Amino acid sequence: MNKEQLGQLIIASEDTLYHVAKTLLSDDADCADAIQETIVKAFTKLHTLRQDSYAKTWLVKILINECYSLMRGKKRIVSLEEYQYPETAGEEADYSDLYEAIRQLPTEIRICIILYYLEGYSVKETAKILDITESAVKNRLARARSRMRSELQQAAT
Repeated sequence: MNKEQLGQLIIASEDTLYHVAKTLLSDDADCADAIQETIVKAFTKLHTLRQDSYAKTWLVKILINECYSLMRGKKRIVSLEEYQYPETAGEEADYSDLYEAIRQLPTEIRICIILYYLEGYSVKETAKILDITESAVKNRLARARSRMRSELQQAAT
């Protein structure tokens, strides 16, 4: 794969990259930073891509690592605004109920849901992206469905 093809892949994968970043990071500015760093790393590490057919998977994996890197950095820093003004419930009202339900899931389960259901990756591809076994992906998906089902039933009563 050459740099021009990588650029076309990145443009074609904009929505996927945003969805994955938004799953892990709540702030749009952080999502943009993670995606930007992903693009830079993808171009500089293009020689490490072994098969062109896995380019999108490779790109998503770089993004996930960038998001985790940002999250580690954010744990150490608390801005003055966050300290003085905690988040209000109305700030997250822009998202659908389903997206909010997904956001309530633990990170490891949430990323499996996004990759499998929203981005259309297979169990095998999701396992490869996350460096876990296929059975772990299936278990996380089952746990997520179970949790969301029980939350929906509780909300209905």
